[in-house]
Formats: sequence, structure tokens, C-alpha cells
Amino acid sequence: MPAAPQAPTGRPTRRRARDRNTSAPERQDRPDRSEPPGRPGPPAARSGARPSRLTGLWPYLLILPTLAGTAYLLLYPLIRSVVISFQHFRTGELIRGGAEFVGLDNYAEVLGGAEFWAVVRRTLIWTAVNVVLIMVISTAVALMIARLGRGMRLAVMGGLVLTWATPVLAATTIFQWLFQSRLGVVNWLLVTLGFESFRDYTWFADGTSTFAILVALVVWQSVPFAALTLYAGLTTIPSELYEAARIDGASGRQVFTAVTFPILRPLFGLITSLEVIWVFKCFAQIWAISKGGPGEATTTLPVYAFQVAQSLHKYDLGSAISTLTVLILIALLITHLRRMLKHEGEEL
Repeated sequence: MPAAPQAPTGRPTRRRARDRNTSAPERQDRPDRSEPPGRPGPPAARSGARPSRLTGLWPYLLILPTLAGTAYLLLYPLIRSVVISFQHFRTGELIRGGAEFVGLDNYAEVLGGAEFWAVVRRTLIWTAVNVVLIMVISTAVALMIARLGRGMRLAVMGGLVLTWATPVLAATTIFQWLFQSRLGVVNWLLVTLGFESFRDYTWFADGTSTFAILVALVVWQSVPFAALTLYAGLTTIPSELYEAARIDGASGRQVFTAVTFPILRPLFGLITSLEVIWVFKCFAQIWAISKGGPGEATTTLPVYAFQVAQSLHKYDLGSAISTLTVLILIALLITHLRRMLKHEGEEL
């Protein structure tokens, strides 16, 4: 026969009875066994202190030196230039001070001259030609990099980085040597290919050729940044979208217009805006190669403002031209950004 079950001992029953008899305050005074001993609780529960005001201001204090330096190097010259544009400020006022305000007389003189509008038209052509070439070539280079193997891709990207890292004046000197009339590589190569008319040809004596050389220089310096940025954007597009487009029989052009460009439209807009800014205010390359010449074939608004202010010592008119240059650039950017946001709104 199976053994009869043993009756439980009375110890657990007595322990439960003692727990029931223990009052609530005594149970609250007992230490919590779930937390390890010696570990303090949260700071808020331990002290109840609020974070000090200095703690909240600390991030702003860290960036304050940068903001102060930026304000001094960027905002102060801009404000000073705007103030001078409303004054009669020539060499005498520069030496002895005491420039008087003349209101909008400087702007009226600048806007009333035909030379200013000719320079504006030339600057717009300069900006449009450079930006279009930069964006087209950069897009082609980015698409090419995406199709290359790993080794060739690293080589091409390394060359782009080195080109981008070349100082402006060093690159300008290289282009001056390339197109030098007697010792230049371009003339030597053209003569070697049978074009005898380019023997000792002076490229920088003609306005059109000088303009073309400056365009080539600026495009050569600007393509690396745009191409690498666009390639980085291409790597974020899922490959499944390209596979689906190819299965549907889309050509390469259709894949770009239906898949790549719509996805990267904001990136294209951002790069275009940056290139417009950089090309529009380009000064160092033009001044180092041609100083706005020959004649006025390469005189853009930044160069024109510098010529008026430094060569003619008409600092008030130069400041007015600089202020108008900034306003024209802002108007161009606002127009471009409005078009970009309009396209984004239509897609949404």
C-alpha cells in the first residue's frame, strides 16, 4: 500500500502568522532586500535638488567663443560695408575720418551707370556657365564612380580629393603655366598635333579665351566636391529600386530620371545652391590671372567692387556695389530655393 502523505510541519505556518502580526510601519522600516546594499538611490530621490542654472547654460557657453569670432569676422565687416555705402567715404575720410552720410546717392550713382549693368550681365553669364558645367560633369563622374570596381573607385576618389585640396593660388599658377604662350603645355600639344596657328599663341590676350580658361579652372576646382557628395547620395539609394526598373525594361536615362534624380533632388538643390554662392563670389582666380581683363571681359561684380574701391579709392561706391552684389545673390538663392520647395510640395 502507498505510504500516507506526511502532514506539513508547523514552522511555515508559524512564520506566516508572525508576518501577519507584524505591523505596517515595522515592515516599511525593514531594508529592501531587492536592492544591493551600499548602492545609493537616484540623485533626485536622494537629495531632491534641481539642476543649477549654470548647467543649462553650459552648452551655450561652450559655443560662445565661436559665435563671437564669427560675428567679428563676418557680421562686423558686412555691417561696416553697409554703413560706408551710405557715406561719402574717399581717401580723405579714410585718413582723417568724419565721413558724412549722403543717403542713397552712392546707390543712385552706381545703378545709373551702364557699366554696372554690363558687369551684372557678365556675372550672371559667368555663374550660369560654371554652375551648369559643374553639375553636369559632377553627375557624370558620380555615376561613373558608382560603376567602377573597388580599386579604380579608390584611385578616382583619391584624385578628386587631391584636386579639391589643391590651394586656389597653386591651381591658378598651374593653369597660367599650362596656357603660357611659349612654354605652355597646351600650345606645345596643339602644335604637335599639327595646329601650327597655335605656335606662341597668347591665350590671355583675348577676352573670350581668358574667360574660357577661367571657366575651366573654376570647374576643375569645383567638380570634386560636387561629385563626391553626389556619389555619397547614390550609395543611399536601395539597389532593389534599380533592379525593379531594369526588370521593367527601363533604359539608363529612364532609370536616372525616374529613380535617381527624384530621390536625390534635395541633394541636387543643395549642391546647386552652394555652387551658385561659390561661383558668384569668385574673386581670387580672376584677379590672379587677368585682374578682370583683357578689357573688361572677365570683370565680375566682386572684381568690379574691388577695382572701384582699391584702384579708384572710391570706397563708398565699392561698398555700394558689394551690398548690391549680396542682394542679387540673395535674390538668386531665394528664387532657386522657392522652385526647389515647390517641387518638393508637388511630390508630397
